[in-house]
Amino acid sequence: MATPGGRAETEAPTEPTTIVANGAEGSAPAPPRRRAATTGSPKGPGKKDASPKATKKAGSTKDAGAKRGATKGGTGPQSRQQRRDAETASRKAEARRRRTLIRRVIVLVCVLALVYPTYTYVKALTAPGTDALPIRTVSWMRDHGMNGVVNTIERIWYTNNKPPVGGTPKNGLPTANAPTANAASRRINAVALASSQAPPHLPAPVNLKPLVDSPLPGEGVWQPTGRQVGNLPAVYTAFFRPDPVHTSLVAGAMWLDTSLLRTVYVGGLQEPPGGPTPWGTQIPVDQRAALVAAFNSGFKMNAALGGVFTEGQMVQPLRDGAASFVITRDGKASVGAWGRDFQMNPNIVTVRQNLSLLIDNGGRVAPPPGGTTGAENPGQFAPGLASDSHEKWGATLGNKVEVWRSGVGVDKNGALIYVGGPALTVQSLADLLLRAGSVRAMELDINTDWVTAYTYESANPNDPFAVNGVKLLPDMARSGDRYLQPGERDFFALFSAF
Repeated sequence: MATPGGRAETEAPTEPTTIVANGAEGSAPAPPRRRAATTGSPKGPGKKDASPKATKKAGSTKDAGAKRGATKGGTGPQSRQQRRDAETASRKAEARRRRTLIRRVIVLVCVLALVYPTYTYVKALTAPGTDALPIRTVSWMRDHGMNGVVNTIERIWYTNNKPPVGGTPKNGLPTANAPTANAASRRINAVALASSQAPPHLPAPVNLKPLVDSPLPGEGVWQPTGRQVGNLPAVYTAFFRPDPVHTSLVAGAMWLDTSLLRTVYVGGLQEPPGGPTPWGTQIPVDQRAALVAAFNSGFKMNAALGGVFTEGQMVQPLRDGAASFVITRDGKASVGAWGRDFQMNPNIVTVRQNLSLLIDNGGRVAPPPGGTTGAENPGQFAPGLASDSHEKWGATLGNKVEVWRSGVGVDKNGALIYVGGPALTVQSLADLLLRAGSVRAMELDINTDWVTAYTYESANPNDPFAVNGVKLLPDMARSGDRYLQPGERDFFALFSAF
Protein backbone atom coordinates (compact mmCIF):
# COMPACT_ATOMS: atom_id res chain seq x y z
CA MET A 1 0.00 0.00 0.00
CA ALA A 2 1.24 3.41 -0.83
CA THR A 3 1.50 6.12 1.82
CA PRO A 4 0.38 9.63 1.22
CA GLY A 5 4.03 10.63 0.72
CA GLY A 6 4.23 8.23 -2.24
CA ARG A 7 6.41 5.79 -0.29
CA ALA A 8 5.45 2.04 -0.70
CA GLU A 9 4.46 0.48 2.59
CA THR A 10 5.56 -3.09 3.26
CA GLU A 11 2.74 -5.47 4.28
CA ALA A 12 3.14 -7.60 7.34
CA PRO A 13 3.47 -11.39 6.69
CA THR A 14 0.26 -13.44 7.21
CA GLU A 15 -0.14 -16.82 8.88
CA PRO A 16 -1.18 -19.87 6.67
CA THR A 17 -4.92 -20.39 6.58
CA THR A 18 -6.31 -23.81 7.46
CA ILE A 19 -8.90 -24.99 4.93
CA VAL A 20 -11.40 -27.74 5.54
CA ALA A 21 -12.66 -29.48 2.45
CA ASN A 22 -15.19 -32.38 2.38
CA GLY A 23 -14.68 -32.70 5.99
CA ALA A 24 -10.94 -32.95 5.53
CA GLU A 25 -8.66 -30.49 7.03
CA GLY A 26 -5.37 -29.55 5.21
CA SER A 27 -2.79 -26.91 4.92
CA ALA A 28 -2.81 -24.63 1.85
CA PRO A 29 0.32 -22.87 0.74
CA ALA A 30 0.64 -19.15 1.76
CA PRO A 31 0.52 -16.57 -0.96
CA PRO A 32 3.96 -15.38 -2.09
CA ARG A 33 5.47 -12.57 0.01
CA ARG A 34 5.70 -9.28 -1.87
CA ARG A 35 9.20 -7.76 -2.05
CA ALA A 36 9.62 -4.43 -0.35
CA ALA A 37 10.30 -1.48 -2.63
CA THR A 38 13.61 0.48 -2.23
CA THR A 39 13.34 4.13 -1.45
CA GLY A 40 14.03 6.25 -4.49
CA SER A 41 14.37 3.22 -6.78
CA PRO A 42 13.05 3.95 -10.25
CA LYS A 43 12.06 0.37 -10.67
CA GLY A 44 9.05 -1.36 -9.28
CA PRO A 45 8.93 -4.63 -7.32
CA GLY A 46 10.75 -7.56 -8.86
CA LYS A 47 12.94 -5.29 -11.07
CA LYS A 48 16.72 -4.76 -10.91
CA ASP A 49 17.91 -1.99 -8.61
CA ALA A 50 19.74 0.14 -11.17
CA SER A 51 21.25 -0.23 -14.58
CA PRO A 52 24.88 0.70 -15.42
CA LYS A 53 23.54 3.75 -17.24
CA ALA A 54 21.64 4.83 -14.17
CA THR A 55 24.75 4.36 -12.02
CA LYS A 56 26.81 6.49 -14.39
CA LYS A 57 24.16 9.16 -14.37
CA ALA A 58 24.12 9.16 -10.59
CA GLY A 59 27.93 9.48 -10.55
CA SER A 60 27.75 12.43 -12.92
CA THR A 61 25.20 14.09 -10.70
CA LYS A 62 27.52 13.56 -7.71
CA ASP A 63 30.51 15.05 -9.57
CA ALA A 64 28.47 18.06 -10.56
CA GLY A 65 27.47 18.52 -6.95
CA ALA A 66 31.09 18.29 -5.90
CA LYS A 67 32.02 20.96 -8.43
CA ARG A 68 29.19 23.17 -7.23
CA GLY A 69 30.41 22.61 -3.68
CA ALA A 70 33.96 23.55 -4.67
CA THR A 71 32.66 26.72 -6.29
CA LYS A 72 30.83 27.59 -3.09
CA GLY A 73 33.90 26.97 -0.88
CA GLY A 74 33.83 23.24 -0.67
CA THR A 75 36.52 21.17 0.90
CA GLY A 76 37.34 18.73 -1.85
CA PRO A 77 40.92 18.18 -3.15
CA GLN A 78 40.31 20.36 -6.17
CA SER A 79 39.01 23.28 -4.11
CA ARG A 80 42.05 23.09 -1.74
CA GLN A 81 44.48 23.20 -4.67
CA GLN A 82 42.67 26.18 -6.11
CA ARG A 83 42.98 28.00 -2.82
CA ARG A 84 46.69 27.22 -2.66
CA ASP A 85 47.17 28.45 -6.22
CA ALA A 86 45.26 31.62 -5.44
CA GLU A 87 47.33 32.25 -2.29
CA THR A 88 50.58 31.65 -4.19
CA ALA A 89 49.54 34.07 -6.91
CA SER A 90 48.60 36.67 -4.28
CA ARG A 91 51.97 36.32 -2.56
CA LYS A 92 53.84 36.72 -5.84
CA ALA A 93 51.84 39.81 -6.71
CA GLU A 94 52.56 41.31 -3.30
CA ALA A 95 56.28 40.53 -3.69
CA ARG A 96 56.27 42.23 -7.09
CA ARG A 97 54.62 45.29 -5.59
CA ARG A 98 57.21 45.40 -2.79
CA ARG A 99 60.11 45.06 -5.23
CA THR A 100 58.70 47.84 -7.39
CA LEU A 101 58.30 50.07 -4.35
CA ILE A 102 61.83 49.34 -3.15
CA ARG A 103 63.26 50.11 -6.59
CA ARG A 104 61.39 53.40 -6.70
CA VAL A 105 62.58 54.33 -3.22
CA ILE A 106 66.20 53.50 -4.15
CA VAL A 107 65.97 55.59 -7.31
CA LEU A 108 64.46 58.47 -5.35
CA VAL A 109 67.16 58.28 -2.69
CA CYS A 110 69.88 58.20 -5.35
CA VAL A 111 68.39 61.20 -7.10
CA LEU A 112 68.09 63.14 -3.85
CA ALA A 113 71.63 62.10 -2.87
CA LEU A 114 72.94 63.52 -6.14
CA VAL A 115 70.87 66.69 -6.23
CA TYR A 116 72.48 68.44 -3.24
CA PRO A 117 76.13 67.55 -4.06
CA THR A 118 75.56 68.51 -7.68
CA TYR A 119 74.06 71.83 -6.59
CA THR A 120 76.93 72.61 -4.22
CA TYR A 121 79.54 71.55 -6.78
CA VAL A 122 78.08 73.74 -9.51
CA LYS A 123 77.86 76.57 -6.99
CA ALA A 124 81.53 76.09 -6.09
CA LEU A 125 82.58 76.13 -9.75
CA THR A 126 80.65 79.30 -10.50
CA ALA A 127 81.43 81.20 -7.28
CA PRO A 128 83.50 84.41 -7.43
CA GLY A 129 87.22 84.01 -6.94
CA THR A 130 90.53 83.37 -8.64
CA ASP A 131 90.88 79.59 -8.24
CA ALA A 132 90.97 77.44 -11.37
CA LEU A 133 88.51 74.55 -11.87
CA PRO A 134 90.83 71.77 -10.55
CA ILE A 135 91.55 73.82 -7.43
CA ARG A 136 87.85 74.50 -6.87
CA THR A 137 87.12 70.79 -7.28
CA VAL A 138 89.70 69.83 -4.67
CA SER A 139 88.45 72.50 -2.27
CA TRP A 140 84.84 71.35 -2.76
CA MET A 141 85.85 67.75 -2.00
CA ARG A 142 87.65 68.81 1.18
CA ASP A 143 84.61 70.81 2.28
CA HIS A 144 82.27 67.84 1.75
CA GLY A 145 83.86 65.12 3.82
CA MET A 146 86.43 63.90 1.28
CA ASN A 147 89.55 65.33 2.91
CA GLY A 148 91.01 61.85 3.38
CA VAL A 149 90.35 60.94 -0.26
CA VAL A 150 92.12 64.08 -1.50
CA ASN A 151 95.07 63.54 0.84
CA THR A 152 95.44 59.93 -0.31
CA ILE A 153 95.36 60.89 -4.00
CA GLU A 154 97.85 63.72 -3.48
CA ARG A 155 100.13 61.50 -1.41
CA ILE A 156 100.15 58.85 -4.15
CA TRP A 157 100.81 61.48 -6.81
CA TYR A 158 103.69 63.11 -4.93
CA THR A 159 105.15 59.74 -4.03
CA ASN A 160 105.24 58.73 -7.70
CA ASN A 161 106.32 62.17 -8.96
CA LYS A 162 109.20 63.04 -6.69
CA PRO A 163 111.23 66.21 -7.25
CA PRO A 164 114.51 65.89 -9.17
CA VAL A 165 117.68 64.99 -7.31
CA GLY A 166 121.02 66.69 -7.88
CA GLY A 167 121.92 69.26 -10.53
CA THR A 168 121.93 73.03 -10.37
CA PRO A 169 119.18 75.62 -10.96
CA LYS A 170 118.59 75.99 -14.69
CA ASN A 171 118.57 79.76 -14.57
CA GLY A 172 120.71 80.19 -11.48
CA LEU A 173 119.44 81.89 -8.35
CA PRO A 174 116.77 84.59 -8.70
CA THR A 175 117.86 88.19 -8.31
CA ALA A 176 115.87 90.58 -6.15
CA ASN A 177 114.69 93.79 -7.74
CA ALA A 178 116.38 96.87 -6.37
CA PRO A 179 114.39 98.89 -3.80
CA THR A 180 111.95 101.35 -5.31
CA ALA A 181 110.39 104.62 -4.23
CA ASN A 182 108.78 105.00 -0.83
CA ALA A 183 105.38 103.61 -0.18
CA ALA A 184 102.84 106.29 0.64
CA SER A 185 103.10 107.42 4.24
CA ARG A 186 100.62 109.26 6.40
CA ARG A 187 103.12 110.36 9.03
CA ILE A 188 106.40 110.88 7.21
CA ASN A 189 106.38 114.06 5.16
CA ALA A 190 108.83 115.43 2.66
CA VAL A 191 110.42 117.76 5.23
CA ALA A 192 111.21 114.87 7.55
CA LEU A 193 112.70 112.85 4.72
CA ALA A 194 114.81 115.76 3.54
CA SER A 195 116.23 116.27 7.01
CA SER A 196 117.24 112.59 7.10
CA GLN A 197 115.21 111.90 10.16
CA ALA A 198 114.94 108.15 9.68
CA PRO A 199 112.02 106.40 11.36
CA PRO A 200 112.74 103.68 13.93
CA HIS A 201 113.72 100.43 12.27
CA LEU A 202 115.25 97.03 12.99
CA PRO A 203 118.82 95.98 12.19
CA ALA A 204 119.26 94.23 8.84
CA PRO A 205 119.17 90.41 8.91
CA VAL A 206 122.27 88.25 9.08
CA ASN A 207 123.01 86.14 6.00
CA LEU A 208 121.96 82.48 6.02
CA LYS A 209 124.39 79.61 6.01
CA PRO A 210 123.58 77.56 2.88
CA LEU A 211 122.71 73.89 3.21
CA VAL A 212 124.91 72.78 0.30
CA ASP A 213 128.66 72.21 0.33
CA SER A 214 129.26 74.34 -2.79
CA PRO A 215 126.94 77.35 -2.60
CA LEU A 216 126.25 79.47 -5.65
CA PRO A 217 127.30 83.12 -5.70
CA GLY A 218 124.89 85.12 -3.53
CA GLU A 219 123.23 82.03 -2.03
CA GLY A 220 121.77 82.85 1.38
CA VAL A 221 122.61 86.56 1.09
CA TRP A 222 119.85 89.00 2.10
CA GLN A 223 119.14 91.72 -0.49
CA PRO A 224 116.87 94.76 0.04
CA THR A 225 113.93 94.96 -2.34
CA GLY A 226 110.47 96.41 -2.88
CA ARG A 227 109.03 99.71 -1.79
CA GLN A 228 110.91 101.56 0.88
CA VAL A 229 109.47 103.22 3.95
CA GLY A 230 111.02 106.52 4.97
CA ASN A 231 113.92 105.92 2.58
CA LEU A 232 114.68 102.66 4.36
CA PRO A 233 114.33 99.13 2.99
CA ALA A 234 111.45 97.42 4.77
CA VAL A 235 111.89 94.06 2.99
CA TYR A 236 114.91 91.85 2.31
CA THR A 237 114.88 88.60 0.31
CA ALA A 238 117.31 85.68 0.09
CA PHE A 239 117.49 82.57 -2.11
CA PHE A 240 119.01 79.14 -1.49
CA ARG A 241 118.67 75.42 -2.27
CA PRO A 242 116.07 73.73 -0.03
CA ASP A 243 118.42 70.92 1.08
CA PRO A 244 121.63 69.14 0.01
CA VAL A 245 119.69 66.66 -2.17
CA HIS A 246 117.39 68.71 -4.41
CA THR A 247 120.12 71.04 -5.60
CA SER A 248 118.41 72.06 -8.85
CA LEU A 249 115.53 73.66 -6.94
CA VAL A 250 115.39 77.02 -5.18
CA ALA A 251 113.54 78.21 -2.10
CA GLY A 252 113.17 81.81 -0.97
CA ALA A 253 112.86 83.86 2.20
CA MET A 254 111.44 87.30 2.90
CA TRP A 255 112.48 89.37 5.94
CA LEU A 256 109.97 92.07 6.99
CA ASP A 257 110.73 94.98 9.32
CA THR A 258 107.81 95.19 11.76
CA SER A 259 108.98 98.62 12.94
CA LEU A 260 108.42 100.03 9.47
CA LEU A 261 105.42 97.92 8.48
CA ARG A 262 101.92 97.37 9.84
CA THR A 263 100.28 94.02 9.20
CA VAL A 264 96.63 93.50 8.26
CA TYR A 265 94.78 90.18 8.16
CA VAL A 266 92.45 89.92 5.15
CA GLY A 267 89.69 87.32 5.15
CA GLY A 268 88.80 85.44 1.98
CA LEU A 269 85.58 84.46 0.26
CA GLN A 270 85.71 80.98 1.82
CA GLU A 271 88.36 81.08 4.53
CA PRO A 272 87.76 81.47 7.34
CA PRO A 273 84.11 80.41 6.95
CA GLY A 274 81.77 83.07 8.27
CA GLY A 275 84.59 85.52 8.98
CA PRO A 276 84.27 89.29 8.54
CA THR A 277 85.52 90.72 5.24
CA PRO A 278 85.57 94.51 5.62
CA TRP A 279 88.03 94.79 2.75
CA GLY A 280 86.03 92.63 0.37
CA THR A 281 88.55 89.71 0.36
CA GLN A 282 91.22 91.77 -1.43
CA ILE A 283 93.54 94.70 -0.91
CA PRO A 284 91.30 97.70 -1.67
CA VAL A 285 92.44 100.17 -4.29
CA ASP A 286 92.53 103.04 -1.79
CA GLN A 287 95.04 101.10 0.35
CA ARG A 288 97.47 100.18 -2.39
CA ALA A 289 99.53 103.35 -2.34
CA ALA A 290 100.99 102.20 1.02
CA LEU A 291 101.19 98.48 0.12
CA VAL A 292 104.63 96.87 0.50
CA ALA A 293 104.24 93.06 0.71
CA ALA A 294 101.78 90.20 1.16
CA PHE A 295 101.88 86.44 1.75
CA ASN A 296 99.54 83.46 2.19
CA SER A 297 97.87 82.36 5.42
CA GLY A 298 97.45 78.83 6.81
CA PHE A 299 95.42 75.69 6.11
CA LYS A 300 91.70 75.67 5.57
CA MET A 301 90.12 75.97 8.99
CA ASN A 302 88.73 72.42 8.95
CA ALA A 303 92.35 71.17 8.91
CA ALA A 304 94.17 73.94 10.81
CA LEU A 305 93.69 72.53 14.34
CA GLY A 306 93.05 76.03 15.59
CA GLY A 307 90.83 79.06 15.41
CA VAL A 308 90.52 82.64 14.24
CA PHE A 309 89.79 85.89 16.05
CA THR A 310 89.56 89.11 14.06
CA GLU A 311 87.62 92.37 13.89
CA GLY A 312 86.32 91.70 17.41
CA GLN A 313 84.71 88.41 16.29
CA MET A 314 85.63 84.92 17.49
CA VAL A 315 85.20 83.27 14.10
CA GLN A 316 86.36 79.88 15.38
CA PRO A 317 87.46 79.08 18.94
CA LEU A 318 91.15 79.48 19.70
CA ARG A 319 93.12 76.48 20.94
CA ASP A 320 95.62 76.73 23.79
CA GLY A 321 99.10 75.75 22.68
CA ALA A 322 98.39 76.20 18.96
CA ALA A 323 100.88 78.04 16.76
CA SER A 324 99.45 81.55 16.40
CA PHE A 325 100.09 84.54 14.16
CA VAL A 326 99.06 87.53 16.29
CA ILE A 327 98.52 91.15 15.23
CA THR A 328 98.21 93.93 17.80
CA ARG A 329 96.33 97.22 17.51
CA ASP A 330 99.43 99.10 16.32
CA GLY A 331 99.81 96.68 13.38
CA LYS A 332 102.79 94.77 14.74
CA ALA A 333 102.76 91.01 14.15
CA SER A 334 104.46 88.12 15.90
CA VAL A 335 104.40 84.32 16.19
CA GLY A 336 104.09 82.13 19.28
CA ALA A 337 102.10 79.60 21.25
CA TRP A 338 98.64 80.74 22.31
CA GLY A 339 98.20 80.79 26.07
CA ARG A 340 101.95 80.95 26.73
CA ASP A 341 103.30 83.75 24.52
CA PHE A 342 99.95 85.49 24.03
CA GLN A 343 96.72 85.79 25.99
CA MET A 344 93.59 87.58 24.88
CA ASN A 345 93.59 91.29 25.74
CA PRO A 346 92.12 94.50 24.24
CA ASN A 347 95.35 95.18 22.34
CA ILE A 348 95.02 92.05 20.17
CA VAL A 349 93.05 92.55 16.95
CA THR A 350 93.80 89.31 15.08
CA VAL A 351 94.81 85.74 15.93
CA ARG A 352 95.19 83.20 13.12
CA GLN A 353 96.16 79.72 14.30
CA ASN A 354 97.64 76.84 12.31
CA LEU A 355 98.87 73.52 13.72
CA SER A 356 101.78 73.60 16.21
CA LEU A 357 105.05 75.51 16.35
CA LEU A 358 107.91 74.26 14.15
CA ILE A 359 110.56 76.34 15.91
CA ASP A 360 110.20 77.10 19.60
CA ASN A 361 112.37 78.79 22.16
CA GLY A 362 110.09 78.32 25.15
CA GLY A 363 109.25 82.02 25.19
CA ARG A 364 111.28 84.98 26.31
CA VAL A 365 113.63 84.85 29.25
CA ALA A 366 112.68 86.86 32.32
CA PRO A 367 113.23 90.63 31.88
CA PRO A 368 116.24 92.16 33.62
CA PRO A 369 115.70 94.26 36.75
CA GLY A 370 113.89 97.43 35.75
CA GLY A 371 113.36 96.15 32.20
CA THR A 372 110.04 95.56 30.46
CA THR A 373 110.95 92.70 28.15
CA GLY A 374 113.45 89.90 28.24
CA ALA A 375 115.76 88.71 25.50
CA GLU A 376 114.73 85.87 23.24
CA ASN A 377 116.12 82.41 23.81
CA PRO A 378 117.67 80.79 20.74
CA GLY A 379 115.16 78.88 18.66
CA GLN A 380 115.25 75.12 18.33
CA PHE A 381 113.29 72.43 16.51
CA ALA A 382 109.99 71.52 18.09
CA PRO A 383 109.74 67.81 18.97
CA GLY A 384 107.99 65.44 16.58
CA LEU A 385 108.68 67.21 13.27
CA ALA A 386 109.30 63.90 11.50
CA SER A 387 106.07 62.34 12.74
CA ASP A 388 102.70 62.44 11.02
CA SER A 389 100.77 63.13 14.22
CA HIS A 390 97.30 64.38 13.34
CA GLU A 391 97.06 66.00 16.77
CA LYS A 392 99.98 68.33 15.93
CA TRP A 393 100.07 68.55 12.17
CA GLY A 394 96.53 67.83 11.01
CA ALA A 395 95.17 65.21 8.61
CA THR A 396 97.13 66.36 5.56
CA LEU A 397 99.73 64.91 3.22
CA GLY A 398 102.12 63.96 5.99
CA ASN A 399 105.26 65.73 7.20
CA LYS A 400 107.69 63.69 5.11
CA VAL A 401 106.10 64.35 1.73
CA GLU A 402 108.25 66.67 -0.40
CA VAL A 403 105.94 69.40 -1.62
CA TRP A 404 105.62 73.17 -1.88
CA ARG A 405 105.40 74.49 1.68
CA SER A 406 105.49 77.83 3.46
CA GLY A 407 106.03 79.10 6.98
CA VAL A 408 106.50 82.26 8.97
CA GLY A 409 108.62 83.03 12.02
CA VAL A 410 109.82 85.87 14.19
CA ASP A 411 113.47 86.64 14.90
CA LYS A 412 115.02 87.83 18.15
CA ASN A 413 114.44 91.47 17.20
CA GLY A 414 110.78 91.00 16.30
CA ALA A 415 111.08 90.95 12.48
CA LEU A 416 108.89 88.55 10.51
CA ILE A 417 110.55 85.90 8.33
CA TYR A 418 108.55 84.17 5.57
CA VAL A 419 109.95 81.06 3.82
CA GLY A 420 108.48 79.21 0.85
CA GLY A 421 109.64 76.80 -1.79
CA PRO A 422 109.36 73.40 -3.50
CA ALA A 423 110.38 69.91 -2.37
CA LEU A 424 110.10 70.76 1.32
CA THR A 425 109.25 68.43 4.17
CA VAL A 426 108.18 69.87 7.51
CA GLN A 427 111.69 69.19 8.81
CA SER A 428 113.44 70.97 5.93
CA LEU A 429 111.02 73.92 6.17
CA ALA A 430 111.81 74.24 9.87
CA ASP A 431 115.53 74.04 9.09
CA LEU A 432 115.28 76.96 6.65
CA LEU A 433 113.25 79.06 9.10
CA LEU A 434 115.81 78.40 11.82
CA ARG A 435 118.75 79.24 9.54
CA ALA A 436 116.98 82.47 8.55
CA GLY A 437 117.01 83.54 12.20
CA SER A 438 113.60 82.49 13.56
CA VAL A 439 113.27 81.89 17.29
CA ARG A 440 109.62 80.82 16.92
CA ALA A 441 107.99 79.73 13.68
CA MET A 442 104.89 78.01 12.33
CA GLU A 443 103.87 76.29 9.12
CA LEU A 444 101.46 78.09 6.79
CA ASP A 445 99.74 76.67 3.71
CA ILE A 446 101.18 73.98 1.44
CA ASN A 447 100.88 72.83 -2.21
CA THR A 448 101.73 74.69 -5.37
CA ASP A 449 98.61 76.81 -5.68
CA TRP A 450 98.59 78.14 -2.12
CA VAL A 451 102.23 79.15 -1.51
CA THR A 452 102.43 82.76 -2.68
CA ALA A 453 104.39 85.81 -1.50
CA TYR A 454 104.86 89.20 -3.14
CA THR A 455 106.55 92.52 -2.86
CA TYR A 456 104.91 95.44 -4.65
CA GLU A 457 106.12 98.27 -6.83
CA SER A 458 104.46 101.14 -8.58
CA ALA A 459 102.90 100.38 -11.95
CA ASN A 460 102.33 104.05 -12.86
CA PRO A 461 104.31 106.97 -11.40
CA ASN A 462 101.27 109.20 -11.88
CA ASP A 463 98.91 106.82 -10.08
CA PRO A 464 100.00 105.87 -6.56
CA PHE A 465 97.24 103.28 -6.36
CA ALA A 466 98.44 101.33 -9.41
CA VAL A 467 100.77 98.54 -8.28
CA ASN A 468 102.32 95.35 -9.59
CA GLY A 469 102.94 92.26 -7.48
CA VAL A 470 106.43 90.75 -7.80
CA LYS A 471 106.60 87.06 -6.87
CA LEU A 472 109.16 85.97 -4.33
CA LEU A 473 110.05 83.01 -6.58
CA PRO A 474 109.48 82.93 -10.35
CA ASP A 475 108.12 79.36 -10.06
CA MET A 476 105.26 80.34 -7.76
CA ALA A 477 102.07 79.37 -9.58
CA ARG A 478 99.83 82.40 -9.00
CA SER A 479 100.18 85.70 -10.83
CA GLY A 480 101.12 88.95 -9.10
CA ASP A 481 97.53 90.17 -8.87
CA ARG A 482 96.30 87.33 -6.67
CA TYR A 483 95.61 89.55 -3.66
CA LEU A 484 94.50 92.53 -5.77
CA GLN A 485 91.18 90.86 -6.60
CA PRO A 486 88.64 88.92 -4.54
CA GLY A 487 90.02 85.52 -3.60
CA GLU A 488 88.93 82.39 -1.75
CA ARG A 489 91.66 82.22 0.92
CA ASP A 490 92.76 84.56 3.71
CA PHE A 491 96.19 86.25 3.66
CA PHE A 492 98.37 88.87 5.32
CA ALA A 493 99.20 92.25 3.77
CA LEU A 494 101.88 94.65 5.02
CA PHE A 495 101.79 98.43 4.58
CA SER A 496 103.88 101.42 5.48
CA ALA A 497 103.44 101.95 9.20
CA PHE A 498 103.87 105.71 8.93
